Amino acid sequence: MNVDVIAIGGGFAGLASACRAAERGLKAIVLEQKPEERYACNSRYTSGVFVAMGRHALTNPEEIEQAILASTGALANTELVRSYAHHVGRTVEWIRAQGGRLLEADASEGKQLILAPPRRFREGLDWEGRGGDVLLRTLEAKLMEHGGKLLRGTRAESLLMEDGRCAGVLAQQNGAQVRIQSRAVIIADGGFQANSDMVREHICRTPERLLLRAAPGGDGKGILMAAAVGAATGGYGKFYGHLHHRDALRNNRLWPYPHFDSVAAVSLLVGADGGRFTDEGLGGVCMANAVAALPDPLSASVVFDDAIWKGKPGTARPVGPNPYLIEGGGALVSAPTIAALAQALGLPTQTLADSVARHNAAVTSGVWDALDPPRTNTKFKPMPIEKPPFHGVPLCAGITGTMGGIRINGHAQGLREDGSPIDGLYAVGTPVAGLEGGPKASYVGGLSKAFVLGLIAADHIAL
Repeated sequence: MNVDVIAIGGGFAGLASACRAAERGLKAIVLEQKPEERYACNSRYTSGVFVAMGRHALTNPEEIEQAILASTGALANTELVRSYAHHVGRTVEWIRAQGGRLLEADASEGKQLILAPPRRFREGLDWEGRGGDVLLRTLEAKLMEHGGKLLRGTRAESLLMEDGRCAGVLAQQNGAQVRIQSRAVIIADGGFQANSDMVREHICRTPERLLLRAAPGGDGKGILMAAAVGAATGGYGKFYGHLHHRDALRNNRLWPYPHFDSVAAVSLLVGADGGRFTDEGLGGVCMANAVAALPDPLSASVVFDDAIWKGKPGTARPVGPNPYLIEGGGALVSAPTIAALAQALGLPTQTLADSVARHNAAVTSGVWDALDPPRTNTKFKPMPIEKPPFHGVPLCAGITGTMGGIRINGHAQGLREDGSPIDGLYAVGTPVAGLEGGPKASYVGGLSKAFVLGLIAADHIAL
């Protein structure tokens, strides 16, 4: 087979890049390793919120650019950040032109664009007929309309190189090896969250104690293939994810929703010793990373009171866990006193009581620097823990997608260690470095990474 463009991965990144390439007159195909008609992938499971570093997608590009640079610091590739930021708005227009529906809706970051029909943020997976599922099928139809193909049951195994340029892939299809030559290859197969060896190396020493809050196909194959032909990689160490009830490890109705970010961000996150270990005010992604970094990632609990559980943090739509935790088969640990709650959670009574007392004193005084560790009080306003019954939930960190991967430039071209582009090799979506990460696990947004970089890559190939 000989084509112009091969996109590896049938999620939004692969389909968007191939669809745009085909729209530009190129012969484009997508290789998807799973054979099912509606194969499992993070794009199908998505909440559908289209953000750019927590900001509305139609925010001024300079503001998006500065937000990314300020959040990611030394990890940012300034050329890539600028290119991404200045293409977000036109990407929204392109999605709508393909028949995708993006509506204004309330989300955790405020008013945002969200894929329609919106996902119901109830317990368990809820993707059938929702925004991600619908848009994947819409893009496949558009790809075919432009003469492209989605090849299911086709797994890329290695990249073909000719005279220093990427010239195609070797793949497995129905048990046979196939050789597909092309002008360009776009790696768009997601992160490595399902590859325990890579997670152990880059994120957590005990990956088996993390919740895979994602489809099982993200094995980092694209990153490994690119590295094998000389592509530079980096930017590792953090991931995008959320806090979940520990029972989610064995109860699929407890992920990807409900999660406990909204509750933990205003209450108390403690370790096995009953003491705080991170800044809850940085939000759910940072807290999930902090839990994963513990010597035992299954040793954390969130502690709160009845006012928090029954008030806005617990019940706020779209992602508050009350009542979906109970409906999904999870349980609160409840007690009339903090001492009794500590005993029920298996935590040291005096340490937990001291942690709650210091938390409440900081709420009263408004002085947060005295806490150890200090607590941010800008985005999430902590609430007192004083109204019985008191509640606790044993937690696990749910990992949805990884950060870091193939280093790319502003055209989404894969780079060598010396910074020169590898002709014919592109990477888009999750398996790239230079847009996110850093000490605060800054997250650009899965949908925008997929679509924006996909269009950038396709347009560069079409030049």
